[in-house]
Amino acid sequence: MQVTKPSLFGKLMSVFAGVALSGAALAAPTAPVTTPQVEIKTSMGDIVVELNAEKAPKSVDNFLTYVKAGFYKGTIFHRVIDGFMIQGGGFDEKLQQKKTNKPVPIESQNGLTNDTYTIAMARSGDPNSATSQFFINVDNNAALNYPGRDGFGYTVFGKVIKGQEVVNKIKAVLVDDKGIFQNIPVVPVVIKSATILKTPIAVKQ
Repeated sequence: MQVTKPSLFGKLMSVFAGVALSGAALAAPTAPVTTPQVEIKTSMGDIVVELNAEKAPKSVDNFLTYVKAGFYKGTIFHRVIDGFMIQGGGFDEKLQQKKTNKPVPIESQNGLTNDTYTIAMARSGDPNSATSQFFINVDNNAALNYPGRDGFGYTVFGKVIKGQEVVNKIKAVLVDDKGIFQNIPVVPVVIKSATILKTPIAVKQ
């Protein structure tokens, strides 16, 4: 059964309930990478996201911690709403929630907005409750920007730079309701791996 697309207000209320000295010369320190890229391999294709560590340092560090630990392998996109977003990173194929690290403070006032193909932190009603779950916007969701309906908004920490067509395929899958889950893909969309690219790809302008 295809679930009827909820109103925007309904989406906002429910979708998120539930990163030395040598000789006479001094070696210059290596500058930290402020735009690391992560490849997310899914059962429907590969997505590459570029993260903005300059504007969302805590969220990026949090996301990369999960990536480096291999946390996302075997997790699914458990909530898909065409015209809104695709959400994943918290549950496995058996719909068991994975144990997470401590929540990361919200960074929604960083100037980054919830535009199409941006990646943001999912959270509950508590603005500082984001852990491993993230979502990719599939439309310009201005209502999620700071201050939003609840005075906080949702933290954007990067954008999709490759694999937009994969995002489009995922957003169009058949969904249904199953237990506590709403808008869950009938055929699981699985994250096979998430890894930091050692050789960044060029971003098309």
